[in-house]
Amino acid sequence: MPCGEDWLSHPLGIVQGFFAQNGVNPDWEKKVIEYFKEKLKENNAPKWVPSLNEVPLHYLKPNSFVKFRCMVQDMFDPEFYMGVYETVNRNTKARVLHFGKYRDVAECGPQQEVDLNSPRTTTLERQTFYCVPVPGESMWVKEAYVNANQARVSPSTSYTPSRHKRSYEDDEDMDLQPSKQKDQHMGARQAGNVGGLQWCGEPKRLETEASSGQQLSSLNLSSPFDLNFPLPGEKGPACLVKVYEDWDCFKVNDVLELYGILSVDPVLSILNNDERDASSLLDPMECTDMAEEQRVHSPPASLVPRIHVVLAQKLQHINPLLPACLNKEESKTCKFVSGFMSELSPVRAELLGFLTHALLGDSLAAEYLILHLISTVYTRRDVLPLGKFTVNLSGCPRNSTFTEHLYRIIQHLVPASFRLQMTIENMNHLKFIPHKDYTANRLVSGLLQLPSNTSLVIDETLLEQGQLDTPGVHNVTALSNLITWQKVDYDFSYHQMEFPCNINVFITSEGRSLLPADCQIHLQPQLMPPNMEEYMNSLLSAVLPSVLNKFRIYLTLLRFLDYSISDEITKAVEDDFVEMRKNDPQSITADDLHQLLIVARFLSLSAGQTTLSRERWLRAKQLESLRRARLQQQKCVNGNEL
Repeated sequence: MPCGEDWLSHPLGIVQGFFAQNGVNPDWEKKVIEYFKEKLKENNAPKWVPSLNEVPLHYLKPNSFVKFRCMVQDMFDPEFYMGVYETVNRNTKARVLHFGKYRDVAECGPQQEVDLNSPRTTTLERQTFYCVPVPGESMWVKEAYVNANQARVSPSTSYTPSRHKRSYEDDEDMDLQPSKQKDQHMGARQAGNVGGLQWCGEPKRLETEASSGQQLSSLNLSSPFDLNFPLPGEKGPACLVKVYEDWDCFKVNDVLELYGILSVDPVLSILNNDERDASSLLDPMECTDMAEEQRVHSPPASLVPRIHVVLAQKLQHINPLLPACLNKEESKTCKFVSGFMSELSPVRAELLGFLTHALLGDSLAAEYLILHLISTVYTRRDVLPLGKFTVNLSGCPRNSTFTEHLYRIIQHLVPASFRLQMTIENMNHLKFIPHKDYTANRLVSGLLQLPSNTSLVIDETLLEQGQLDTPGVHNVTALSNLITWQKVDYDFSYHQMEFPCNINVFITSEGRSLLPADCQIHLQPQLMPPNMEEYMNSLLSAVLPSVLNKFRIYLTLLRFLDYSISDEITKAVEDDFVEMRKNDPQSITADDLHQLLIVARFLSLSAGQTTLSRERWLRAKQLESLRRARLQQQKCVNGNEL
């Protein structure tokens, strides 16, 4: 078997070795997966694998082993491909068996042709995901992954120079006049296409469901290709991901870490061009629909590369400072986790001080912000998500950059976030809900297509008087449903499809929010700096990077802790509730008790305690009492409800 770095630079050679040893015996596929699994277990091996998140595409060698951290934005229809096929030498009639797995283009020499009638040919199925970089991923996360990665790459010299940072429009210019590229393949052209694999014959589309990534000028399809990122301003490559095993384990919006073989063969663009010519013979209307679907499902490989997945892992989180897997059992035995838990108390105290300064000296608001940042939906009872803790921070200065800079502080603490500026214009014009485009046969993303544990900060202080139109009303409804039920209803035209989510929503507002919230805390600033930007910048620069990293570990780790309430404490809580009701029946309701239990849960977890103690229960009651008193005081001052 090949050794050294061959598994990184020539993974298909490794696959060929196993295939040659085992022939059509399907065990060779399992052996390939086991081989790469073992390779990645070697000391720091994953750090040596180039990542599409960090390395520009033109620096990566075609057919090399790469990794990609991404979110599944859409799932296309399964496609068929030739798992095993046979070629025949036209001169010697010698037959050679080839594998089609992990390939877009079949391997075929100049004097060889594929025998379509060979009894040894097998057709298999694979699934295609459309994957995008993790939406809202924080800059510190990206930088930490870059610093950890030890892969050394330089611009690829084995690939066509025209790939170098070409835009979609450049792709069209190149591909509308592909005579030079076609000449390079003329010696190996044979007519035919079957089973989802293109061999080196007449270039045709390799996927079953789609093909033309080119713009069809005759049909006026001249718009630039939309990479379909959920959030505006996102950068990074989108990829068509070919999955061969266990694709049922993954679903839309899952965050994955993929290891696989990069496919950016220039011939894919030529194939699309030829199929475009063929499609012009069809009915014009049908041709338009087909062309749009082909354009979306088969964009130029220089713009949307293909990854043939060897190994895929669903990520529980994207915090690079923590082990990738934080299952309940594993976290108990992990030395890193147990070591960090032993020094949790000073970290919490420092974080509370840091957030108190960020909230202009309001330590009570800082307590609630910590509880919010570690909150997560831990289970669902019927349709009710348990563990969600949406906080509305009211009393924010209106004509100030406070909310903008507070969000910047949150960005420095959480792995993924997005700030939604709630203006009338944004609410009326932005697309919040993903919807199905049946012409292109794809899911068009919206702002609320976010992975689990994303922090969504909604800034209501920017809201002016104005009229919400129909889309605006739908967007407000979508936000309310997200907050209340932790679900987003995707629009499939003829029906709605419910997608459960786990998004931490934090609302900043001047008065009480227009949106529902689990908890409203009114800000009481103890200071009002004349220059907010300077104040927040000095606050961030005063925190040591090592301390900031402890905050980041703290906020991610505590989401994964188990939690329980003993029978003894349950009885004490029930007695306490009865006693409070006895004194004043109007003072506390069943909803108030639920809120108290949620506050007590996250208060306990914030101290690293996985069971509720009497002390934490009393502290939760105290916090809630202070919060309510503050709201009541503000109500008396203003004479109306906050």
